[in-house]
Amino acid sequence: MTFLVPIVVLIPLVAAALALAVPGHRSLQRGITLVALTVSSALGITLMFVVDRMGPLVMQVGGWAAPYGISLVVDRVSALMLAVSAVVLLAVFIFSIGQGLADGDEETPVSIYYPTYLVLGAGVFNAFIAGDLFNLYVGFEILLVSSYVLITLGGTAARIRAGVTYVVVSLVSSILFLAAIGLVYGATGTVNMAQLATRIAELPSDLQLILNLALLIAFGIKAAVFPLAFWLPDSYPTAPAPVTAVFAGLLTKVGVYAIIRTQTMLFPESSVDPLLMVIAALTLIVGILGAISQLDVKRMLSFTLISHIGYMIFGIAIANAAGFSATIYYIAHHIIVQTTLFLAVGLMERQGGTTSLSGLGGLMRSAPVIAVLFFVPMLNLGGIPPFSGFLGKLGLFTAAADLQEPGAYWLIGIGALVSLLTLYALARAWVLAFWRPKPVTAPAAEPVKAPSTEALMLREREEAMIERLQDAPDAAPTQEKRGIPKLMIAATAGMIGVSLVLTFAAGPLFAYAERAGEDLAAPEKLAGLVLNGEQPNGGSGSTTAPGEDTDG
Repeated sequence: MTFLVPIVVLIPLVAAALALAVPGHRSLQRGITLVALTVSSALGITLMFVVDRMGPLVMQVGGWAAPYGISLVVDRVSALMLAVSAVVLLAVFIFSIGQGLADGDEETPVSIYYPTYLVLGAGVFNAFIAGDLFNLYVGFEILLVSSYVLITLGGTAARIRAGVTYVVVSLVSSILFLAAIGLVYGATGTVNMAQLATRIAELPSDLQLILNLALLIAFGIKAAVFPLAFWLPDSYPTAPAPVTAVFAGLLTKVGVYAIIRTQTMLFPESSVDPLLMVIAALTLIVGILGAISQLDVKRMLSFTLISHIGYMIFGIAIANAAGFSATIYYIAHHIIVQTTLFLAVGLMERQGGTTSLSGLGGLMRSAPVIAVLFFVPMLNLGGIPPFSGFLGKLGLFTAAADLQEPGAYWLIGIGALVSLLTLYALARAWVLAFWRPKPVTAPAAEPVKAPSTEALMLREREEAMIERLQDAPDAAPTQEKRGIPKLMIAATAGMIGVSLVLTFAAGPLFAYAERAGEDLAAPEKLAGLVLNGEQPNGGSGSTTAPGEDTDG
């Protein structure tokens, strides 16, 4: 079954090449992309079942045994990330088809959008199956190139400015990552993560700390942890709705995944766990404080995205199987729910003409379906029982309580407070956008009925609340109401259905996450499998160079 490992990356790359070959045939490009993402989703789900039953799959590219060749690895963690990311890419693509059919090429020029979107998917998949640091770097660079194209679609001044900020920050992160890879190779003579698991442990503790911090800084920028998340709120909201949704759902999680891999495999006895606790707390607090001060819904969700990265760093800092398990489940939950919320905001923008709460109102009456599509993931992200957000946070808090350390108890309190503030920020946005009536300016010739005292008090309270909030720096004027294709609603509703699967199938999914967490807590098993080339399901097809042993 090892032949499935590289196929997950080859499918979107081949499809991107085919889409580029037929730039004038929109329907054909759309069909190619849809088929590629559907097959990728099915393959990701298949890999979850295969590795859960038969163990990790290791593919040695070219038949060269590790550490001489490139190792591609799919275990329970990477299989789950592949499945979730493929499903998200498919749902967002369906959403973008509906938008494209309604608006034409104004928001997503198909000749560029379809192949670039597929290349983005290939970069995400490649990062998840990378078995060495340099291949992980290649995955990040594929993401950078494709995401820069996607974030500047439409060519508006705001998007170009946001794209420049995004690409500069990403290039700095890539340079730091490449420098860290150079340091690791200089100290150990390899970049294969399985071999690094042994060689880094033999280094002096101060050198281990330097290497660990170098990688953490590089990945911390990509994951948007405090204080390296300054770029995100000004970059993501300017992109088209489908692009913003897939960026918010996936790109930062690739950085979190890289932190999980390096912390568990390269630095299992890490001395930076207390530092990660502090970073998690600051990310939670700063992110949610930014969210509750925003008037623009997209920027508010961008800050909640930063805040909830703190929960994932919290789980990594716990540094045991229970913490890893809860983190894995929470990452899957957050990818799906955060993407769903951004898709719902895209629908709100079409219905109300803006994402600023000062211009929204009365959507409950004019668009009750959108109200529901925002309300359900809002409760989920806020951690209301019995949704997956509550289950993931409960798992994190339980794992932290088992540590019986003061720092862990503090983080539990901060995490609970941030969950309540998340619900407050989202509920306030829902009330202002959906529940309150939209302000209407009556014509001068018509007499206006004097509002009641209660209505005046309520209006004054709303105006005072809005005055305390900050709008987006490049807030666009309110646009005309646009029709909402059923395909966009169906894609958003489908994502809500996927999020509910995480709730109603929480038992088997959490059991899967527990097995994945146990794998992360015992990295020597995966390292031995990669280096020795012994597949539990029969052969990896790898070879060992003549006259050499596997440890180089």
